[in-house]
Amino acid sequence: MQMICSIENAVLTEGWDYKGLYYESQQRMRLGLRRWPPPLFVLLVSVSLALHLVLALLSLLVLQRPCDPHSPLRTNAFPHPANSNLTAAKAGSPKLSPDSRNAGSSRKMDSNQNPHAAGKEGHAFSPPDRTGYPVSSGRSMGSSPSKLQALFSHPLYNLPRPPIQEDDWLLRVKPKVKDNERDSTQEWISDSEDGYDAAHWDSTTESHPPWLRFHLGISRWQLYDRKDTDLQALLEQLATHRIVSAVQKPGGTQLKLVMSFPNYGQALFKPKKQDRDAETDFNLFYFSDFERHNAEIAAFHLDRLLGFQRIPPVVGRLINVTAEIKDITTDRKLAQTFYTSPVGNVCFYGQCSYYCSTEHAVCGRPLALEASLAAMLPDLSLAQRRSWRSPWRRSYSRSKLAQWEKEPNFCATVKKTPPYNKGTRLVDLIDMAILDFLMSNMDRHHYETFEKFGNNTFLLHLDNGRAFGRHSRDEPSVLAPLEQCCRIRRSTLLRLQLLSRPQYRLSDVMRASLSQDPLTAVAPLLSEPHLSALDRRLDAVLQTVRRCQGRRRSVGRSDDVVYDDMAGYAGGDTPARL
Repeated sequence: MQMICSIENAVLTEGWDYKGLYYESQQRMRLGLRRWPPPLFVLLVSVSLALHLVLALLSLLVLQRPCDPHSPLRTNAFPHPANSNLTAAKAGSPKLSPDSRNAGSSRKMDSNQNPHAAGKEGHAFSPPDRTGYPVSSGRSMGSSPSKLQALFSHPLYNLPRPPIQEDDWLLRVKPKVKDNERDSTQEWISDSEDGYDAAHWDSTTESHPPWLRFHLGISRWQLYDRKDTDLQALLEQLATHRIVSAVQKPGGTQLKLVMSFPNYGQALFKPKKQDRDAETDFNLFYFSDFERHNAEIAAFHLDRLLGFQRIPPVVGRLINVTAEIKDITTDRKLAQTFYTSPVGNVCFYGQCSYYCSTEHAVCGRPLALEASLAAMLPDLSLAQRRSWRSPWRRSYSRSKLAQWEKEPNFCATVKKTPPYNKGTRLVDLIDMAILDFLMSNMDRHHYETFEKFGNNTFLLHLDNGRAFGRHSRDEPSVLAPLEQCCRIRRSTLLRLQLLSRPQYRLSDVMRASLSQDPLTAVAPLLSEPHLSALDRRLDAVLQTVRRCQGRRRSVGRSDDVVYDDMAGYAGGDTPARL
């Protein structure tokens, strides 16, 4: 019985031409019958009828006992991302600005979204499975959505913000004008190119696709409002919308693609290169490490849990390497790097500085490939960004040390250097160092800001693919800005102390947050050792702050450690009580 099941699976999965084989055998039998004597012919007919009866009985038995589904590899099954829940816990609050956000918009699906996706928030997506991947749904072990909801309902995550002025928005839509004063710049009408939807956008929010709403929601203080329901629509687009174009992003040391959607939205694609439970070799230097797709996803969730909102939204997705990259790419150089591996997996490697070769190829199983898709920021022609070299940049050398590694009092020099000599730039940088330490990211050599806002704005936490490489070892040098400067935001310190409490434990809320990503249906995005490392590193950050306070207290300057960015906050939680 097992043999018949195996043969049936082989026929269904390998695509044998069993009809052609049957026809050929019948032709040969007819040609051979003319040379056989009548008695032998009768005997053969009898044997044939008996065999047909036996096969019929066996078929009936097979129908009574369904075969196990065939799996091309004996590793993880690759479910379609549609069956996983992307709904984020929300605390429900008014939107940022009535003129820029859609105050009463419903969750209607536009023509770009898969028609099988759920229309209600909180329901799992269910688009048709075009690739035949086995589908699995379910949350990761030990996830606790109630803790996540309680965290985001806490007053520290709902602090009042000053009203956002017109100049505090990165982009604005021109106001409505009279019909006789309207010109071609007041609306955007697409030419409906092949694969793209006909688009007619105007100044009303209802006409804007999710990616454009995300761009219009960027302010001087954050990339997005965590409570904005348009964020859910953007995550749905990244996870389920049809991909119409895939080209390689130029530059960088590793493979990255730019994916385009029918509504003209784009996403940055980073493929899976390492298994979840694999740990970076301790003998590798930080600049030799691979970029991990799950690190990009986890960094977005961790940044949100810390209350920063400085990483663009990222979601995990299963990509069909052939249908969603190879068959639709217009990048000839990329197309030339596709091949089929000895075990039948479709692979490609692209072109880049270091890790683009057959030795570092990206392969489907046989077609399904895990990847992270990050929402693209506004084009540089609309919103220029400035790149800043981090004062605590590593030397990227196997033998040399950076200046900050040789001078314990390095921060005194930084504090005298613009833009760190005034405003919040220094504590912004320390926020970023805390984030990097928690996720063990040693690759933060530069950071970016939007030029429009000058020096009075937040830092963009981009390019986090080399995070979460090691869980069994911490890297204290990543905390050098905090250790040397002994300065931290009050709001950041209070949230860190809150996340150290058992009822809001960082590992628990991180597990719950990650469980909302579609790729959790394949496997948890972070292994349990990585989650445990978050708690251990959080305790190390708080210990560093306490050491700083002890050193400053000894010279009568303990108040210098905490930068008070919460003047007028009337919440009940204080550092002493936490």
